[in-house]
Amino acid sequence: MPFEEVKKIWMNGNLVNFADAKIHVFTHALHYGSGLFEGIRAYKTRNKGAAVFRLEDHTRRLFDSCKIYRMQIPFTYDEIRQACLDIVSANDFEDCYIRPVVYRGFHSLGVSPAACPVDVMIAAWHWGKYLGPEAIEQGVDVCVSSWNRMAPNTFPALAKATGNYMNSILIRQEAAIDGYSEGIALDVNGYVSEGSGENIFLVRDNKLYTPPIGASILSGITRDSIIRIARDFGFEVIESLIPREALYVADEVFFTGTAAEVTPIRSIDKIQIGIGRRGPVTERIQKEFFAYIGGEIPDRYGWLSPVYPERTAAARKPVLAAG
Repeated sequence: MPFEEVKKIWMNGNLVNFADAKIHVFTHALHYGSGLFEGIRAYKTRNKGAAVFRLEDHTRRLFDSCKIYRMQIPFTYDEIRQACLDIVSANDFEDCYIRPVVYRGFHSLGVSPAACPVDVMIAAWHWGKYLGPEAIEQGVDVCVSSWNRMAPNTFPALAKATGNYMNSILIRQEAAIDGYSEGIALDVNGYVSEGSGENIFLVRDNKLYTPPIGASILSGITRDSIIRIARDFGFEVIESLIPREALYVADEVFFTGTAAEVTPIRSIDKIQIGIGRRGPVTERIQKEFFAYIGGEIPDRYGWLSPVYPERTAAARKPVLAAG
């Protein structure tokens, strides 16, 4: 599917037209992958209109990622946060995917990026269900990839870096070639890590298991959201190393992520998981998550940032009867 042209893109503090959002071919990030980014969603909610999900946490993680790579963002935390809201508004979106990217720009080439400026781009576009709308209930077929996640002290897994996703591309391509929707990567020690762009949860005897951050995972914000929701439901959530074979004997397995949201897995390496579709624990958590992001239940965690607060206020204002 061709990329949808949008009205505006935020670049270094300015809103520019889609056709004018350009970088030089000698941009450092193009040659060396020196970029950090976030994936954020805005949802059309019942009571708040368009609202960005966990914007504070995504902004913090972006700054954390840049700190790891010694990249000083030339804008404040509040400016980046506001720019994410502004780009949704500038494109008149009610729901969309938001992509801030901080990258080393054009000055000189060479592995050392010190002389290159730090540039910032923020875009937004419509993006549906990452693994397909039918996957929400039916689940997806996945495989364990032959590609491992990066070893500790090589690439920092906690930084959401553009270069890290070369590993993800290998995992996803291999899965697609072999007829699967997605791949699951193991860490360097052979324990379950994550998908190419998703965290993973296993359900066994009504307990939830998920790999710890030491298993070369990205510390996912949707992952954290599901842990909070599951624990509030009374489920025990255990962060521990998970051997590969535990995947096959789990009662349920599901992915989480900004793009994937909460997507059940129905088979792994052609072995049926549980009932071969969305299981009851996954369904309960999934429905709560979708109700939350849709504004159908109260924003009890304070995770939704309205894009158009003035519209929300106007909608709530009582209409006085004439006369």
